[in-house]
Amino acid sequence: MCVRPGCIMEGVKGLLLDLDGVVHVGDAPVPGAADAVAWLRREGVPHLFLTNTTSRPRSAIVDRLRRMGVDADTDRVLTPAVAALDWLRAHGRRRPALFVPEATGAELADLDPLPPGATEGAEAVVVGDLGTGWDFPTLNRAFRLLAADPDVPLVALGLTRYWRAEDGLRLDAGPYVRALEYAVGREAVVLGKPDQAFYAAATAALGLAPYDVAMVGDDVRTDVGGAQQAGLAGVLVRTGKFRETDLAGDVVPDAVLDSLADLPAWWSGGPVRRSGP
Repeated sequence: MCVRPGCIMEGVKGLLLDLDGVVHVGDAPVPGAADAVAWLRREGVPHLFLTNTTSRPRSAIVDRLRRMGVDADTDRVLTPAVAALDWLRAHGRRRPALFVPEATGAELADLDPLPPGATEGAEAVVVGDLGTGWDFPTLNRAFRLLAADPDVPLVALGLTRYWRAEDGLRLDAGPYVRALEYAVGREAVVLGKPDQAFYAAATAALGLAPYDVAMVGDDVRTDVGGAQQAGLAGVLVRTGKFRETDLAGDVVPDAVLDSLADLPAWWSGGPVRRSGP
């Protein structure tokens, strides 16, 4: 498998597409991305949007995509909040403490979350991208809830380190999860990229085996490396948070495209724009 734009991924039958940095960057659509998704629909290529976004529920994600001209519905979007709801139910954790944006908390409303600011009684501590909602008292409250009972799981809605917003790079949930892991001395249950179970759930939703699927993303570690660890192919795009130094690390993408707009030509084996070696 080559790592040049235009190489053909033999045997790939379906695709997982990251959203932020691939289909859009913040509220700005990536040029040609909507056309690429429309092409996948017309060609009948099985695909799913796989995102670590925890700042908004699936309904809001779909509305945003539609405003950008991307044909989408909630059944085609898999988020960590959806996976977390299933996990919490399966493990009988009905009283989670939520450290997520209010809109994302609505996805978990079928449970009985602790009220904001609660300092005891958590059956799980769920951490997502709280953004500017993080401060010392908030992080310390999460720590205290975990420290009070070693059986309370730390549930991470992904381990993304950072993402690119309109004003530049911003920390995501991963650094806060790692801080809590270090403080309490136990590992988080990760329900999002790069967790292998999250990729397995996505490929199962497509009805395909992992080796038949490629993940397309802008994060060389979470998207590409995580997918490869789960048995998928990893395709890196040069949009969003991509930096040229990503190509010099220990994660080697199976293919590199300038953007999602190049996907139809790459899939068909035709010429695509080249932007370096």
